[in-house]
Amino acid sequence: MKKLINVPNILTIVRMALVPVFIALALTGANTGAVIVFIAASLTDWLDGYLARKNNEITNFGKFMDPLADKMLVTSALVCFVGLGALPAWAAMIVIGRDLAVDGLRMVAASRSIVMAAGWSGKVKTAVTMVLIPVMLVFGEAGAGIFTVNNISALIIAALNIISMVDYFKKNGKVILE
Repeated sequence: MKKLINVPNILTIVRMALVPVFIALALTGANTGAVIVFIAASLTDWLDGYLARKNNEITNFGKFMDPLADKMLVTSALVCFVGLGALPAWAAMIVIGRDLAVDGLRMVAASRSIVMAAGWSGKVKTAVTMVLIPVMLVFGEAGAGIFTVNNISALIIAALNIISMVDYFKKNGKVILE
């Protein structure tokens, strides 16, 4: 039996603990601190997965909590941006809607003892989003007219979320039809 308390799981817990710190910094305009915390939290996502695979420390806790920690981090950032008027609400709603739809599909699959592995489209979506959020914090309103960094980032994030959701349902949608 694998230990619950291992470095990958501790990193996941650290990522979750950094979410309120990020929110406080972002909402008080401490963008440099928010960027540093967000990047550090994002790096724990890569590192915990790497260490879990390398050291054969993949646990059920990690399988469940790692993607939840990612969702907490990304969703909190997007909701902060919406609250600050730096991101259109529709972009955050697409991300939240995609996450709910895919999680629902995963729950149905799990109820049938089917494990849905994360697909490449979901990993790309997460990686690009975790890069764009600090970019938005630093360069947000740079650009002209509707072509600001925030608006372009919102379009990219929304498009990748839609592509990822379609990919998950194309590969796994039969689970809900059975």
